[in-house]
Amino acid sequence: MQWRGLIQDSTDPAALRTALDGGPMTFYVGFDPTAASLHVGHLMQVMTARRLQLAGHRPLLLVGGATGQIGDPREASERSLNPPEVVAQWQQRIRDQLSPFVTYAGDNAATLVNNLDWTGPMSVIEFLRDVGKHFPVNKMLARDVVRNRLESGISFTEFSYQLLQANDFYELHRRHGCMLQFGGSDQWGNITAGVDFVRRRGAGPVHAFVTPLVLKADGTKFGKTESGAVWLDPQMTSPYAFYQFWINSDDRDVAQYLRYFSVKPRAELEELEKATAERPQARLAQRALAEELTALVHGESQASQAVAASQALFGRGSLDELNADTLRAALAEAGLLQVRDQLPPLGTLLRESGLVASANEARRTIKEGGAYLNNERITDGEAVAPTSALLHGRFLVLRRGKRTFAGVELL
Repeated sequence: MQWRGLIQDSTDPAALRTALDGGPMTFYVGFDPTAASLHVGHLMQVMTARRLQLAGHRPLLLVGGATGQIGDPREASERSLNPPEVVAQWQQRIRDQLSPFVTYAGDNAATLVNNLDWTGPMSVIEFLRDVGKHFPVNKMLARDVVRNRLESGISFTEFSYQLLQANDFYELHRRHGCMLQFGGSDQWGNITAGVDFVRRRGAGPVHAFVTPLVLKADGTKFGKTESGAVWLDPQMTSPYAFYQFWINSDDRDVAQYLRYFSVKPRAELEELEKATAERPQARLAQRALAEELTALVHGESQASQAVAASQALFGRGSLDELNADTLRAALAEAGLLQVRDQLPPLGTLLRESGLVASANEARRTIKEGGAYLNNERITDGEAVAPTSALLHGRFLVLRRGKRTFAGVELL
């Protein structure tokens, strides 16, 4: 894990190493349902849980039915509170999304837990006496995000989030023998507060570590594209778009992404790093990462379709092998022109799809042999695509040159 760069801070690295080497350990990582889906930014924690389970340890995957109704303080401003029934729906969806990453069978089977089970029945008096009494306010004020929010304002609701998360660690320790919590580096204050709270309640000792913040080489936030966040839910981000996110990884980032997110052994990753350095144009590391993660998140069948689409759309495979959902998702990513009733001439489609800027440019591109319909060269811009050319009865794939394509959908 240290070679992969997964541990930024730990309460006691030597003690944690000894504990992990000493036999199966129960650990937990939490996910708050503050949206309808997890996104790729959560993969650091999800894959770390998978890695620990593969090493023989037992995961508790906490979906925060209680903390999700509050929200961890943000740097910028107060969160909008979502209705409890919406949080409950999101909670179930996130529980389902976590299922492919761990196994729920065997001696170290994963367990899904919900902090609403022990937080919900607790009265205000119990919370203040049994939890709040153990938290010095001066320490809570020293947390960076709280200190930064003092001028703009922070509600007692968000201020108290740390107490709820700390109590989760204590309850999981008491109920399940949980000895380790981990999370992202932004959770270090909350997590160490939990370690301290377990000690103050006369239990423990327990362990904790945090993973680093993932940034792109250009300094932009990991997991964001021009169209927004990259979600794990296939209805919010298609498997093809998910695959393309990893394919488009910067050469400067992909080696570290492989260490963070792949479960391939070290020797194989080092070979991929070497091959990428020697032949970056082949994008071997990007393809290996994209295929592994798409198969894990969306299944082998969807991963195969994404690979086939990625090849076929650029003329290196058969478009006929793509199912309608994958084809439409891929064309929507590139730009999908919708046409009603009947198709205009091919030259017009090239212009209206945005592949060329004008009718003159369309004619020139066709004359130079650089325009394609369904991977077949276009020779006549005045021709209209026959009905038989429509893929799944409604799609056309237009391409200019080797790498620029767009789609047409006949409605």
